[in-house]
Amino acid sequence: MAKANVNEKEALRKEAIEETVSKTDQFYNEHKKTIWTVVACLAVIALAVFGYIKLIYQPKCVEASQQAYPAEQSFSDGEWELALRGDGNVLGLADIVEQYGAKAGSAVYMEAGISALQLGEYEEALSYLKKYNGKEPIAAARAIACQGDAYAGLEKYPEAVAAYTKAAAKADNVFAAAYLLKAGILYEEMGNKDKALECYKTIKDKYPQSMEGYDIDKYITRAE
Repeated sequence: MAKANVNEKEALRKEAIEETVSKTDQFYNEHKKTIWTVVACLAVIALAVFGYIKLIYQPKCVEASQQAYPAEQSFSDGEWELALRGDGNVLGLADIVEQYGAKAGSAVYMEAGISALQLGEYEEALSYLKKYNGKEPIAAARAIACQGDAYAGLEKYPEAVAAYTKAAAKADNVFAAAYLLKAGILYEEMGNKDKALECYKTIKDKYPQSMEGYDIDKYITRAE
């Protein structure tokens, strides 16, 4: 009896498999033209993407990096005007961003933003800095803090302190103390001594060994 049940189950299993195979064959026969059209289209798309990356995108990235090199050297030397606008013979960072975008690397947005910031061109600085999308936390925090500097230059103090506190939270390291100090000073300028004191005490508690931490007691005393 048990053997009969096993044989019956095996027969049912085989029947189910055969039915599935039959339905698959039927579906394929009915739709094979559509299936092969889709496969062909996917193959063409894959080849097009591969060709674009290998033949266009990657060479353009190499070209962008080469063109950006003189401007980045000027940036490293603190020659802000030359770095941002070039000299007619070599491209500036503004030209690199316009012609190549992120193909030259996301750092060009940060460098262009800082150069504009140093020249007092705050709106332009913000337009570059907001496009920076580097993943390294310390660099990302610096870009946000530089946005704070630009907002401060525009006397948009609420936006500035928001940027500074965001930058401090983004990279929890010794650089955060500088961002918190800037936020605290602006809070005092805005008449919000409680928030300023909060920033100063955070520096004292979390970053006592920072340069800002050595001097923070005078700011705390002033805000209390």
